Amino acid sequence: MTRERLTLGRWGEDVAAGYLRKKGMKILDRNVRSPVGELDIVAQQGRTLVFVEVKTRRGVSHGYPQEAVGAAKQRQIVRAAQWYLAEHKHDRLQPRFDVVAVQGDGELADIAHFPGAFDADGW
Repeated sequence: MTRERLTLGRWGEDVAAGYLRKKGMKILDRNVRSPVGELDIVAQQGRTLVFVEVKTRRGVSHGYPQEAVGAAKQRQIVRAAQWYLAEHKHDRLQPRFDVVAVQGDGELADIAHFPGAFDADGW
């Protein structure tokens, strides 16, 4: 991955984290690496543990950012979330999977939040 893409991705995750905080979520972890994949953001909203996948793009010439979270990516996120739940005891929290799509140039951002974008059923 190029440095430019890494920088854009990091910027998008920072934008998403700030957005989620403004929505009342508490950010618990970021960029959690597991043996089965990475979790971009783990947050808590009330009694819900939210696993957030962040996708960032400069524009839509290659499709909308959220379109990059297909079935294979969803399976990977669910497996990483299962690992996270086994490692961190959040027994009383209900898990949810969100996608935050960020479009922008590294300065201005257009944010789309998809709460409950997918679930763990069937994975």
